[in-house]
Amino acid sequence: MTTANSAFRLGLIAVACVLAAVAASTARAASAALPAELPPFGQDKPLTVPRITQQTLPNGLQVWVVPRNGIPRVDFVLAVRGAGFGADTPDEPGRAKLLAGLLSAGTAKLSSKQIAEAAQAMGGGVGASASNDGISVTGYALASHAADMARLLADVARKPAFPDSEVLLAKTNALQGLKASSTQPAFRAAKALDGAIYGSHAYGRTQETEAAINALTAEGLRAEHARRFRPDHALLVVTGRIDAAQAMKLAREAFGDWKASGDAPAELAAPPATMPVQRLLLERPGSVQATLRLGRPGMAASGSEQIALRLTSTILGTGFSSRINQNLREEKGYTYGARAGGVSSRVGGAITGGADVRNEVTGASITEYVSEYRRIGTEPVPEAEMAMNKRFMAGSYLVSTQLQGSVARQLAGNWLVGLPADFLGKFVPALQKVSAAEVQAMGRKYFNPDEQSWVVVGDPEKIGEQLKAFGEFKVYKP
Repeated sequence: MTTANSAFRLGLIAVACVLAAVAASTARAASAALPAELPPFGQDKPLTVPRITQQTLPNGLQVWVVPRNGIPRVDFVLAVRGAGFGADTPDEPGRAKLLAGLLSAGTAKLSSKQIAEAAQAMGGGVGASASNDGISVTGYALASHAADMARLLADVARKPAFPDSEVLLAKTNALQGLKASSTQPAFRAAKALDGAIYGSHAYGRTQETEAAINALTAEGLRAEHARRFRPDHALLVVTGRIDAAQAMKLAREAFGDWKASGDAPAELAAPPATMPVQRLLLERPGSVQATLRLGRPGMAASGSEQIALRLTSTILGTGFSSRINQNLREEKGYTYGARAGGVSSRVGGAITGGADVRNEVTGASITEYVSEYRRIGTEPVPEAEMAMNKRFMAGSYLVSTQLQGSVARQLAGNWLVGLPADFLGKFVPALQKVSAAEVQAMGRKYFNPDEQSWVVVGDPEKIGEQLKAFGEFKVYKP
């Protein structure tokens, strides 16, 4: 016997031993009886609302500071309202994403490599991302380098150079990414559903097109940056091992001389509150599964019923224990995962849901969605289910606010969509007050299955007959 064969046999024996041990452990766990009466949950711990020092600089920049006695690190988030997808014109969808991605690709003083190396030397990093309502530029560093990071963040956000070579690279990568994404049924479904929910509104134009990417130029990006980035439309959040006075000093030094140019962009109009119901079948010949998506217009983030909608979404379709997922995944075995719920932005929102299912259960899956959507609006949620979901939401929220970077991003994100600073502390108490009647009302208002548009990506020959029971689907070829 060769050495290789011996090693192979020993490896098989080792694997067999491990599998046997796992099987034995699983069997013992399955046979172990739980106590007849489990102890009750402990009392929820209230969220310690941080003190937020707020100040507006002469140029209009708002600064919020949240000192924390945690690790020796300082987090910065600069949120610029009106710079996101909502500012993209119809012929440049997704421009905000490319603009955000190129902010750290070079400034008047530093190359992309130098920016990355400088941030790394501070024990931190910088980045940027776009949303419907703005662009957020983030940076973090060891507390001893807070001043250096403030200056670097200001340089990246205020003075990006958009070098031709970096723009060309970004365009090449974006085109390749679009080519790959366009072959995926989820991408096609999302794009079609956005159109059904938002129509021609800017919120429905978050996906780049080949023409928009090819039209991208460094000169155009510089013009867009000058138009979108303004101190009077921006908020700087500083959290971490730093006192308020020092943070304000850093903010003034790094951003105090920032001046706006030109007229401020117009406020984005709200999308339609209702849209005609559509049923779309996007052909995908030979597909072994169907991609199901459904949706309708939703609620703005500042809506008075926002927290009730969040709880309704959690009960119905957000998370593993939600009704939709338990039904389609755990009980029926139709899918690996199913979801439903609301997404809210500054002037509007969407109610969306969906799952990828086997061809033969396409119609049955739609039936279950219709059933669960109708039930949430016609039957009160039992007390135990209400309590479980409130605990889950409150617990997740409390855990997320333990991380100072998360606190900074959450405050900035709330501000972008029109929520005040004190929403951070008011969320959990307001959540606990939501009643079953309010959840049922949200179900009737936003999850009425008769008001949902449907988008299905799949093979018409394999699923077309099943779809006939749900109305006429307009067929689109790839």
